[in-house]
Amino acid sequence: MEDVYVRLRERLDNLSTGYPTTKSGIELKILRRLFTEKEAGFFLNLQPLPETPEQIATRLNLDVKETAELLENMAKKGLLFRLRKGESASYSAIAFLVGILEHQVNRLDPQLARDMEEYFETSFGKTIQSYKTPVMRTIPVKREIAVSWPIAPYEDVLEIVKNQKTIAVAPCICRTWMKSVDKGCDKPMEVCFIFGSYAHYYVENNMGRYITQEETFDILRRNEEVGLVMQPFNSQKVGGMCSCCGDCCGMLRSLKKQPNPAAAVQSNYFAEVDAETCAGCETCIERCQMEAIRMKDDKAVIDMERCIGCGLCVTTCSTGALRLVKKPEDQQYLPPQSGVETYMRIAIERGKNPMAS
Repeated sequence: MEDVYVRLRERLDNLSTGYPTTKSGIELKILRRLFTEKEAGFFLNLQPLPETPEQIATRLNLDVKETAELLENMAKKGLLFRLRKGESASYSAIAFLVGILEHQVNRLDPQLARDMEEYFETSFGKTIQSYKTPVMRTIPVKREIAVSWPIAPYEDVLEIVKNQKTIAVAPCICRTWMKSVDKGCDKPMEVCFIFGSYAHYYVENNMGRYITQEETFDILRRNEEVGLVMQPFNSQKVGGMCSCCGDCCGMLRSLKKQPNPAAAVQSNYFAEVDAETCAGCETCIERCQMEAIRMKDDKAVIDMERCIGCGLCVTTCSTGALRLVKKPEDQQYLPPQSGVETYMRIAIERGKNPMAS
């Protein structure tokens, strides 16, 4: 009989960002640390769309009570997603990233972190952001730096927050991961935002805490000051938004591995420098998380294939030499309407069927 963890890897590989193989088999070692054999086998039968325990038990010819208990235990371990509506709960399969990995923020011990780092460097990191539809998008850190053009709500950090009724903040899984292997940076930890039903899931599982819009704005201001890139989930209805650095963030580190990060991230902006007014202070080089700026003849020069349009270089330019420019209309990217559509697009681009179990 084929190893259940091999089949689990194949199932996860069908879901959006995938779960590729390695020569070392480290990806299976990670799954064995996270899932019991029973949980692994059960995950194979879950659908990416939420179902109640009764629906799942009926479909699989299982006892409803036992099914509900197993689902709840797996939800508490972050191995699937739980959606509550009133007194009822429904459950669904989720991708490894964004999904299972982020849910391990309280369970990430040094050994699991080391295994994840090996997996990222040998395989997973090369594929996360390598498809036409990215998982996360980079948007301007401040609306003021692109005031010459109308900014769509899904491109505006403040509008994204204002449109949320429920907000939670959680520690950054990537910085948690890197600190566990004695790498990374000293940037703030509690910086990742989760909205709506996902916010409830995070708080119920003690992975985050509820915050007000004003608290969110305070964290956003601090994020900009310390130089974090704002990356909401790649959909017009935003379910979460990360605050990323180039040292730790899996998404930015994956982008750095791409031949043309600017194209892979699907940003609608790019930075431009006026050489005449550039003071050559090199502050922009320190701020850039993508290593997209270098000095030539004591002036800042931007590598357009590496610039992802975050605007961090613009906000601290003392002479105003840097500005954020909107790409031409024929190069503008319109995100999918929902997270489900995003995941479906990525899976299709990868030649996968996320509904297959």
